[in-house]
Amino acid sequence: MAHLEDSTATTAKTGLFRRLWREYLGAHKWWLVLAALLMVVEGSTLGLLSYMLQPMFDEVFVARRAEAIWFVAFGIFGLFAVRAFAGVTQRVIMTRISYRASTDLQIDLLAHTLSLDNAFHSKTSPGNLIERVQGDVSSIQGLWGILITGAGRDAVALVSLMVVAISIDWKWTAVAIVGAPLLLLPSLAVQRYIRRKGVAVREIAAHRTTRLDEIFHGVTPIKLNAMESYQSARFTELSNKWVTGAVKIHGGTAVVPGLVDLAVGFGFFCVLIYGGPQIIAGEKTIGEFMSFFTAMSLAFQPMRRLGGLAGYWQIMQASLERIFELFDTKPEIRDLAPAEALAPDSTGVTFDAVSLSFGDMPVLHNLSFNAPMGKTTALVGQSGSGKSTVFNTLTRLVDPQTGKVSVGGIDTQKIPLDALRGLFSVVSQDALLFDETIRENILLGRTDVPDDRLFAAIEAAHVTDFLDQLPDGLDSLAGPRGSNLSGGQRQRVVIARALLRDTPILLLDEATSALDAESEHLVQQALDRLSKGRTTLVIAHRLSTIRNADQIIVLDKGQVAEKGTHEELLAKDGIYTNLHRLQFDGV
Repeated sequence: MAHLEDSTATTAKTGLFRRLWREYLGAHKWWLVLAALLMVVEGSTLGLLSYMLQPMFDEVFVARRAEAIWFVAFGIFGLFAVRAFAGVTQRVIMTRISYRASTDLQIDLLAHTLSLDNAFHSKTSPGNLIERVQGDVSSIQGLWGILITGAGRDAVALVSLMVVAISIDWKWTAVAIVGAPLLLLPSLAVQRYIRRKGVAVREIAAHRTTRLDEIFHGVTPIKLNAMESYQSARFTELSNKWVTGAVKIHGGTAVVPGLVDLAVGFGFFCVLIYGGPQIIAGEKTIGEFMSFFTAMSLAFQPMRRLGGLAGYWQIMQASLERIFELFDTKPEIRDLAPAEALAPDSTGVTFDAVSLSFGDMPVLHNLSFNAPMGKTTALVGQSGSGKSTVFNTLTRLVDPQTGKVSVGGIDTQKIPLDALRGLFSVVSQDALLFDETIRENILLGRTDVPDDRLFAAIEAAHVTDFLDQLPDGLDSLAGPRGSNLSGGQRQRVVIARALLRDTPILLLDEATSALDAESEHLVQQALDRLSKGRTTLVIAHRLSTIRNADQIIVLDKGQVAEKGTHEELLAKDGIYTNLHRLQFDGV
């Protein structure tokens, strides 16, 4: 959903709230009904309070009837007691609804974001997504409670107070609100201004979060390159823009209540000029005037708050637009209908005339090769030759523009995504660990793994070699992105994860690149054992790790340049031979 223009603002407001109600608030409708009834009770007490002032002045203070004191006193106390109970109860209910609905919204937004493909994530910064899932949702979390509670309670209070005022003298009431129509056009202009600024401020907030995300993840190179002042200056610039925008928003939000103040003040002025002589002449009692004056005075605050709600709604709308814009973003890579889904009965991999470009940059060009079932196929080539893209295409992180990728003779686009990705265990050179225990980083939430299988995996990956060095062994925290472990230790944890996953196809992207010579030898042996009987594709820059591959495919500019075994490729004296010579002969 694109950002909507001002000319469609009314439609946008209706559509956004309807969607918010249908998908999140509607689930709590009976609690909302109860809260609404309590709002009616709370709001009505103000009207009754102003009504009680007439007998208080006329019967007690003017007529001096002592017996009326108890009636008036108990009546006023009872109103305040009822108001207190209704106010507390409905606020608790609305707080629960607000937090529950916003949490559901965050959960759904995160789940939807995870369903989007790599093309979306490659062009959308993590900071932007964090701000939408957390910042935008938190922004509306308090606001919809204010809007619903405030609008309901204050509208009822205003109506009840106006009923009292009209019952006393409709002419006084008409004179009091004579300035209200003058608020319409300025209020609409202010609302449009707030909405524009609200969208801009949410975008600046996303940029700020992105900057923080990049700073904290890149703190080491920032320090090594003495970039602290540079990064602080960039964050300061964004923060100053955010402050300027936020001040303008709240200034605009304050304008509408200010306009209400002017209109109400002018109304009181007119009432005093018009009604004062009537009281002096005895045409109206003091009690009537005090009841009317109190009703209009009490109406002053609900009117101000209701005027301010228009500004709050514009702020909320800016966040809702960004949230539902993300919800309306659909993944390009999707499952077929279940009736059309197929399951492979073997695990041979075939690329048939596959071409893929990122924008105007071709990555794979008419690529064709076969990785036989149960054999090891190695992919080598210069950086940018398309090796990693082969893995991404095979696992459907991206789809080719032309050609077909198949597993077991079945087009990968006809295999359900969960089933397809369940065929692979991946060990990449980027050993991604979560800020959880080492145990959890290996299990990844699985609860069906017996201890003997877990310890067999960590022993085969040589994780046990360094567990004694950690404070809590297998239950030690890996730290943010595995920062508590060395590069080689992180790699071995990821290898243990793959060993435990035990899938029919292995994808190894420089799986031993971060290991020392001894660990590399031991882990390579474990991977060789694991590869037996499995279809294995290996991306390798270090040619020593693929000598025993059943076939080696040399990629150049997204095409197969050479293919064969290690010995066969050396005999061709081509690209592979040059790569081998550079690594082993030092030429």
